[in-house]
Amino acid sequence: MSMKIDKVLILGSGALKIGEAGEFDYSGTQALKALKEEGIYTILINPNIATVQTSKEIADKVYFLPLTLFFIVSVIEKEKPKGILLSFGGQTALNCGIQLFKEGIIEKYKIKILGTPIKSIINSEDRNLFRNKLTKLNIKTAKSFIGHSMDDAVSYSLEIGFPIIIRSAYTLGGLGSGFAKNINDLKKIVKKAFSYSSQIIIEEYLEGWKEIEYEIVRDNFDNCIAVCNMENFDPIGIHTGESIVVAPSQTLTNSEYYNLRKLAIYIARNFNIIGECNVQFALSPNSEDYRVIEVNARLSRSSALASKATGYPLAFVAAKLSLGYGLHELKNYVTKNTSAFFEPALDYVVCKIPRWDLKKFYGVSNKIGSSMKSVGEVMAIGGSFEESLQKGIRMLDIGMQGFINININKKKFGSTRLLKESLKKPTDQRILFLEKALEEGVSIKEIHDLTKIDPWFLYQLDNIFQTKKKIDHFDNWREIPDELLIKAKKEGFSDMQIASIFFYKKNNQYNIISHLEQEIREYRKEKNIIPYVRQIDTLASEYPAFTNYLYLTYHAIQHDIIYEKDEKSVITLGSGVYRIGSSVEFDWCCVNALNTIKKESYRSIMINYNPETVSTDFDVCDRLYFEELTLERVLDIIELEEPKGTIVSMGGQIPNNLVFKLYEKKVKILGTSPISIDKVENRYKFSNAMDYLKIGQPRWKELSDFDTIYKFVKEVDFPILVRPSYVLSGADMNVISNKEELQHYLSEKISISPEYPLVITEFIRNAKEIELDAVSQSGKILYYAISEHVEFAGVHSGDATLVYPPHNIYLSTLKEIIRISKKISKYFNISGPFNIQFLSKDNEVKVIECNLRASRSFPFVSKVSHFNMIELATQVILGKKKNQIEPNFFITNFLGVKASQFSFSRLQDADPILGVDMSSTGEVGCLGNTFDEALLKSMLSVGYTIPKKNILISGGPIVSKLDLLEVVKLLHRKGYILFATEGTNHFLSNNGIPSIRVHWPNVKKYSNVLELIQNRKLDLIINIPKNLSKSELDNDYAIRRYAVDFNIPLLTNARLAKAFIQAFCNLSMDQLLIKAWNEYI
Repeated sequence: MSMKIDKVLILGSGALKIGEAGEFDYSGTQALKALKEEGIYTILINPNIATVQTSKEIADKVYFLPLTLFFIVSVIEKEKPKGILLSFGGQTALNCGIQLFKEGIIEKYKIKILGTPIKSIINSEDRNLFRNKLTKLNIKTAKSFIGHSMDDAVSYSLEIGFPIIIRSAYTLGGLGSGFAKNINDLKKIVKKAFSYSSQIIIEEYLEGWKEIEYEIVRDNFDNCIAVCNMENFDPIGIHTGESIVVAPSQTLTNSEYYNLRKLAIYIARNFNIIGECNVQFALSPNSEDYRVIEVNARLSRSSALASKATGYPLAFVAAKLSLGYGLHELKNYVTKNTSAFFEPALDYVVCKIPRWDLKKFYGVSNKIGSSMKSVGEVMAIGGSFEESLQKGIRMLDIGMQGFINININKKKFGSTRLLKESLKKPTDQRILFLEKALEEGVSIKEIHDLTKIDPWFLYQLDNIFQTKKKIDHFDNWREIPDELLIKAKKEGFSDMQIASIFFYKKNNQYNIISHLEQEIREYRKEKNIIPYVRQIDTLASEYPAFTNYLYLTYHAIQHDIIYEKDEKSVITLGSGVYRIGSSVEFDWCCVNALNTIKKESYRSIMINYNPETVSTDFDVCDRLYFEELTLERVLDIIELEEPKGTIVSMGGQIPNNLVFKLYEKKVKILGTSPISIDKVENRYKFSNAMDYLKIGQPRWKELSDFDTIYKFVKEVDFPILVRPSYVLSGADMNVISNKEELQHYLSEKISISPEYPLVITEFIRNAKEIELDAVSQSGKILYYAISEHVEFAGVHSGDATLVYPPHNIYLSTLKEIIRISKKISKYFNISGPFNIQFLSKDNEVKVIECNLRASRSFPFVSKVSHFNMIELATQVILGKKKNQIEPNFFITNFLGVKASQFSFSRLQDADPILGVDMSSTGEVGCLGNTFDEALLKSMLSVGYTIPKKNILISGGPIVSKLDLLEVVKLLHRKGYILFATEGTNHFLSNNGIPSIRVHWPNVKKYSNVLELIQNRKLDLIINIPKNLSKSELDNDYAIRRYAVDFNIPLLTNARLAKAFIQAFCNLSMDQLLIKAWNEYI
């Protein structure tokens, strides 16, 4: 190593958002470990309190501060780092780095940018410089122009010819991009694009071309390797983050592969990349013609996938190279006995598949294209494309059994004509449409013509479909020949999939499909038709290797490892795919559990399949199974490992859903009994337990006919909370405010029957929501943390703004919460982590729900309290006797605020309103000496800005207007110009506050609110709905949507708006303290 740098600043990526998610926790954590190994003092700025990289043992100093110029410069002034890493925090970190350079901060403080030089980063990010540089190198790029105005866009589009693609510069995940077929399309997209960047790119649309990616690593000695190449299943036009991605590429000729590899390496050398970069190509399907789409001079989503797909620790190696090492000087950290200067060889196929949660959003378009909408992704490993793909589809956890889905009714897809139209315009249901097309007899050629998906992939899908047809030929599953059953398993069919083929036949004798699934499993095992464990050794088994990186496949004849079977191993089930409601916070829980298992002298074993996570990193556990979290696969691994037991309480809802099935199979579940978990998960059993314990809960009933529904509603009165009983996690939940809305819901939304009843719950207005996170041992609470929501109940707990320690709760309320929690813990004999959500109104406390697992707030309360609750919980789960620890949050002199990150800008047409169904994609947590300070830092960390001048207020119901009155007076005193819709304008006038009246969207007069938004005349919009009924939300939907589309901060909750206004009026930026986490004690 040639560099002598002893102190390095690393910029994180902030809250998880669509386009910039958990992959940067993985890459940042690896980078920090690499620097620590060199004895370098590390300083991390990242407000994402749920991440692994912000844990105590990773960085030397952590600042939970916004990733903006003001705060980064303040940390630089205080810490005086010698070097800075920009490549490990996504686009957020890269943009901050470019700003630091352009503002002269890097030069002023004599900071060395480690890794790729800043000018190379700018050359890759600025589309004009990028295109010019590649043109000078005689490398083809898409025909394009750079625009800075609407006139530019119109002129250039006419020169290129429609269709075209428009992109914003310096953005991630295709934000601000879209396809235009005509001038009208163009104008709509360009207006939005300019709200995210001052520079746009107008580019030819290479319809039907393949998208190919290469991950390139280069050192400062000019050693250069291609670590992985990947091929998109979908053609150009669908963002790589929205596409199925396959590694290694499957349809390239040898010549195509090596030509593109040569070009990627040539680009990396000429851009002077030091570390890692990603090069994306468009490749003509009819010739070897190509275009370079973009170069990411940093670790990316694709880098994380490539690293997990190959076993090559890209981020770790890139961090070492940024310090001056050469590739030849580094060892392969996975195999331990080869050099890092090699290109991995793969003897398996990897599929990355995105997951969407579009049903969570009212009004959103389900079309997929050039802008990312997916919230998570899975990675499956198999011996063939078919096996890998089917495993990956199941990993999405959306009810699909693989490519073949007998369990899903596809009649909703309509006629063959409508089906073909859907294939032409891709949506999040793309895989189901492809399956249906084969069922309908649409030819491979026609499917290719409609979708532009390479025929090779379509033929593999047809292989799966033909195998299903052969199985379907038999009346009884026992008639399936062994060779056909082996073929099906090699093509990724699960036992449940095969069971479904027979369960849905007319002559089926089984009442419960899981019984049939288990019979098939036992029959298979008798025939020795079983999966074998393979190692990922990065060398395609060419050299002996000692890796802990494993997958199961039917394309093998023996296990690659020898099992001890000494009951000294502990299996932890991971969180699976990130989705709204389950994200990086559960990965933090899993990683901390694995660390504790190791400390307690057990072998730590992880089952997970998410390439974005730290828990699937090569050095986190003793054995990693990159595998499905299905009953079939988890049982396969447990039978091989014969562990001391299995931990199900760290990974969120997926492991929780497996508990009782595993228990029925005699699997030893560590921690709280599966019987107790079942009692809490079952609504009736839990409600009866609360009645027995004389603990209050909102009134509720499960009803199956209109008469009893109206009778119960009359009893509890409006508003009410309604949802189908068969839907989990807040999906399809609605707050209904009046009889007309209820009638509309019952007639339009759902069908009700004794088989599918409706759950109606009393909705308590203006109630405070409070949470308790705790760890118990044998029913006795050892440690607890109580936090309160800023918003009243009615906003999902995952979207709410959380304050810890609580600062606005009566002592008597706190005591009652602790009393109730102790009763619940004792009754269910809890051993491990749990979470209870409470309602409090007029000093009366009621229980909403209880989860006998770690919750999403565990990282937040653990880090604010400086007490690792997961470490304690894991020790308890392992049977270690622990003493009770009394929390000290009543005497603390600081507090933390957790704020939610929303990604509505990515979700075209979605209504950005908060309600009972969760919609946030990430979170931050910031610390402060006061509530105002912590809240303001948190709000700035999720993208809010302090308004400069003009604020629009649409105050909603009278109770909200009254709630906001004092802070609106404060805004007026501070000199802000207030705009208000008609009712709010009248209310403010009556209270002596001047405001400019603006007209509603449907009134065509001067000062129409939408014109003000389009012309960017507003700095903050407060829009409070009167209630959450459809008719009310529709009234001012346009205001909220325009605010998001034109990138203007929007608040839709009166209590949060009040808190934010108080914070930025009471504190200037200079008053916000620049303190590291360890300085808050």
